[in-house]
Amino acid sequence: MTSPLEPTIGTSRLELHNIGVGELLSLYRDPGAASVYDGHGYSNPLRVLIDDSGPLRWRVPQVEADPGVNKWFVRFVVLRTTRSIVGHTSFHLPPNEDGMIEIGLTLHSSYRRQGLGTEVVRGMWSWGVAQPEVAVLRYTVSPTNHASVHLVQRFGFEHVGQQIDEEDGVEDIYEMAADEFRERHAVTWQMEALE
Repeated sequence: MTSPLEPTIGTSRLELHNIGVGELLSLYRDPGAASVYDGHGYSNPLRVLIDDSGPLRWRVPQVEADPGVNKWFVRFVVLRTTRSIVGHTSFHLPPNEDGMIEIGLTLHSSYRRQGLGTEVVRGMWSWGVAQPEVAVLRYTVSPTNHASVHLVQRFGFEHVGQQIDEEDGVEDIYEMAADEFRERHAVTWQMEALE
């Protein structure tokens, strides 16, 4: 099962690399498989998505059912200066019937509180609003996760309610229309085609 990789999303310090369908399945079934990194020019010394499969348990069944949805899913967060994977990000699902996408992000603990999370979400949201089917950006977060709440508020997202997540408990829901994001936040990312 293969699909073309999406172009890399570049930010000032990071590259957000789409994980191809075959590599995604390999990473889930055999986390230590070196073939996942072959030919990509980055390494995984922090064992991102190896010791903890994170979103793979949800994304893999979705991709197995429809490989075409993989473009919305898992990307390695690669630090440009070291060529090391320092985290991962993904939308939870492709856009729903209302054109809404919700983002998830995890950075290794040694790379938090350095503004990298802001770069990741700006890059992913900028890529997302460039897709014609996207109308709404969503971010859900525990009210006690002050760093993430501050991040989404800094972007100007509106608090629209709360939900109970089966795993994470109470979460605040923040949203912004794609048109508003484009208007408020000039696109600051670039796509870098993979050779």
